[in-house]
Amino acid sequence: MRIALFTEVFLPKIDGVVTRVTRTLDQLAEMGHEVLVFATGNPPAEYAGFEVVRVPSLPFWPVYPEIHFGLPDPRVAWRLARFSPDVVHAVNPMWTAGFSSLYAHARGIPVVASFHTDVPEYTVRLGIPWVKPIAEWGLRLFHTRARANLVTSAPMLEKAAGYGMGDLELWPKAVDTVGFSPELRSREARSLLSDGHPDAPLVTYVGRISAEKDVERTLGIMEEVRSRVPGARLALVGEGPQYAQLRERMKRDWITFTGYLSGADLAAAFASGDVFLFPSTTETLGFVALESFASGVPVVGARAGGVPFVIDDGTTGFLVEPELPDSAWAERVAQLLDDAPLRARMAHAAREEAQRWSWRASTEKLVEVYRGATGAS
Repeated sequence: MRIALFTEVFLPKIDGVVTRVTRTLDQLAEMGHEVLVFATGNPPAEYAGFEVVRVPSLPFWPVYPEIHFGLPDPRVAWRLARFSPDVVHAVNPMWTAGFSSLYAHARGIPVVASFHTDVPEYTVRLGIPWVKPIAEWGLRLFHTRARANLVTSAPMLEKAAGYGMGDLELWPKAVDTVGFSPELRSREARSLLSDGHPDAPLVTYVGRISAEKDVERTLGIMEEVRSRVPGARLALVGEGPQYAQLRERMKRDWITFTGYLSGADLAAAFASGDVFLFPSTTETLGFVALESFASGVPVVGARAGGVPFVIDDGTTGFLVEPELPDSAWAERVAQLLDDAPLRARMAHAAREEAQRWSWRASTEKLVEVYRGATGAS
């Protein structure tokens, strides 16, 4: 098939959406499909052998400068027409991918849209609630032009329907169980994450350091944890709009901010913690929880959004009601830190769960949706 893929976020940015897009492109290349990628920011000129067209864009300043919103450009429409795709995939249609869905729909090109980020909810967390009605309007406008709308977890089916999306399909979760592995656990990584205390109990968080991820809540939780498990430490891996602010506000000698890590360093960080703490309530899936599973580390996460679609409570980690006090979260984290046999059982179960979800199977399902949108069998 000839597939034009428009994405609001792409390399060099690293997040769950970029991970899904790049791993899917890897699989589409292996399967022999042709893809033309359109991306904002400063993307590479090609990925997986596919051309990447840079869409003129501006940073969403000052709220979220990492995110770029695309500007309408006739050259983008010309390049799309020249490629003559069988289907357009609009990833997170809000700006760039939103324009593409309207353009493709107007010209009779089938559109498949995928819902990865609960943008209306994010606007509240980012302190710009007046933008929420506009975001909801945008979701309805762009997703209703699609012949199929993909969601990344079962709990998000109801959420997407509530935003007015129809023709919903589940895009199966997947994770790289080779790049992320318990075998990558190392004393060197633990030393980095713990600021030179590799033998201390270690709790990790990996992801964006931003308001919608509830990262600041890890401070209160860990203060409670340390009252139960003296010497426990916290590592926060990643950057984002709150990075400088939280690094100052959470300045403790037992908290380490590593900044962005990637490649082997990131995989080692995932594998080298004892418990992964994930308080975010806005996830449509929670890729980092899957990557933690693949790394053999159990997760304590919020019973909210798509996270319950990942964590099997009591088997691969613990789910906590987000409205409960920090002490309730700390009880579960401390339980795992204190009980090595329980932690080992959950780590093993988490790894086995991750091994069930391959990128090939997920992408084969995606291609089925593409073919259905075009009317092909």
